[in-house]
Amino acid sequence: MKTKFAYIILLLVPVVLMAQQEFHVFPADHYKSPGTQAGDGSLTSPWDLQTALSQPNSVVNGGDTIWLHGGTYTGRFISTINSTKPDKKILVSSISGERVTLNGNTKSARKSVLEVQGARVRYQNFEITFLGDYDRHFGQPGFQKVNGLFHTLGEDCEFSGLRIHNNPGVGVGSWKATGGTIIEFCKVYNNGHLRKKKGVGEGFYVQNQSDKERIIRNNFIFNNYYKGIEVWSASSGVGFEFVKNVRLENNIIFNNGTPAGKHVDNLIIASDDKEGINVARNIKVLNNVLYHNINHEDNSNYGHGASLTLGYNFKSPVRDIVVNDNLIIGKNNALRLFHVKSMNFKRNTIYSGYVNFFNSTLNSINKDSWAVSNNNYYTRKFKAFRVIKTRDFSLDEWQKEYKTELHSEWNPLKNFKMNKALYIEKSPDNPKSYEIAVLNSEAKSVQVDFTSSGIEENTNYKILDLASGDIIESGQLKSNKQIEIKPGNHNGTALNFGVYTIEFEEVSKKRKSLFERLFGWIF
Repeated sequence: MKTKFAYIILLLVPVVLMAQQEFHVFPADHYKSPGTQAGDGSLTSPWDLQTALSQPNSVVNGGDTIWLHGGTYTGRFISTINSTKPDKKILVSSISGERVTLNGNTKSARKSVLEVQGARVRYQNFEITFLGDYDRHFGQPGFQKVNGLFHTLGEDCEFSGLRIHNNPGVGVGSWKATGGTIIEFCKVYNNGHLRKKKGVGEGFYVQNQSDKERIIRNNFIFNNYYKGIEVWSASSGVGFEFVKNVRLENNIIFNNGTPAGKHVDNLIIASDDKEGINVARNIKVLNNVLYHNINHEDNSNYGHGASLTLGYNFKSPVRDIVVNDNLIIGKNNALRLFHVKSMNFKRNTIYSGYVNFFNSTLNSINKDSWAVSNNNYYTRKFKAFRVIKTRDFSLDEWQKEYKTELHSEWNPLKNFKMNKALYIEKSPDNPKSYEIAVLNSEAKSVQVDFTSSGIEENTNYKILDLASGDIIESGQLKSNKQIEIKPGNHNGTALNFGVYTIEFEEVSKKRKSLFERLFGWIF
């Protein structure tokens, strides 16, 4: 019987190995195992990164894994690996527990640290950045406009757990020919540069011509030199739609524009097509936090600080937009509904000087194409609904005039009170690490509840700055399973708002052998 069982195992081994392969990549300057172009991707003869990302699908295909080993990979890379298997992706990931950094601060004709051109590949758990000294002022000697991640071709890719920061260009470009993409659990911050004293470089620049929905969820997007997310096209006369079918969900987007000295849109959804063909449509904005630094004790709320803008050109008003369950905080112009043809806007909380409209939107408001209700407004003036250069309305006047905003409420800024964890999500690659965002309008501590986490009392934890990883505080989880987050202006935030990582003590586990990982299910 044992002989027969062993024979079955021997028969299964080549089948499993053919179905799923693992390859290895090391930095070219690794002290022990340098990656080379001549390697075969094995542990004893690893590839360099560009060689790995250039493999044909006869070598690397769906179900295979390319492991990136710890270290700094200096260069600018283009990935053309491509899965021909519709139900299986190639995985490109840092190997467990090792930090991998793609450093674009080098001489190269390429304009992105990583450009992706292949379909059905998942990239996860590494860093894309510029290290060392470099100029962020356009026109200065040595200046390079270089983007972080540019996904230009290939559908159904996934990007998870990436840290994309300090690149002197756009953080993430997710372009029109890349439908079906999912971008999640990424930190995208401090990207861009200065040009004539203005900020250039969005956190995300997003387009989509596919009928497949693009999903951007559970990301932290902040302190970029220009806007946080642009779902947008500046082109006119192209004759087809490519700003459509995007879902933005559960993202924390804040203080974009601040490195250049001015708050700009955390999120804009629009098109500048003067022919009215390429309009932004079928965009869902669900359960996001859009925040600019506010002193909630001031109650004046003057200044520029747009958090959400819908529409840009009156000839191409946005259509079929869903904006539900979001927290929208900014200054005098936090919410701008400029050119909107059809929209579902419900259960949002808005903190702003005014809600701003253009006249072009008014023709659509009281038609069936507008479903707006159950929102909470906190504004500086009682007459807060402003049709620019025309008239200001109170909520009551607005409801009577346009038969909208049913069951919505208005309050002055001084009535805004919030003390809560806005976001708490377990890290996908570390079950004992949580990413959180907190807000206390009085700039006091926030209690974060871990009762349902399953983490035991007296477990050691560290509170880390979400961007730098610096330890802010350490402690042990008490019997009430609450952790106190004290106010602090980490990442340039006001004292009332903060983003953090909480890491609990890991329970050490023996790493399984390759044989155990392949055949553990048998025993």
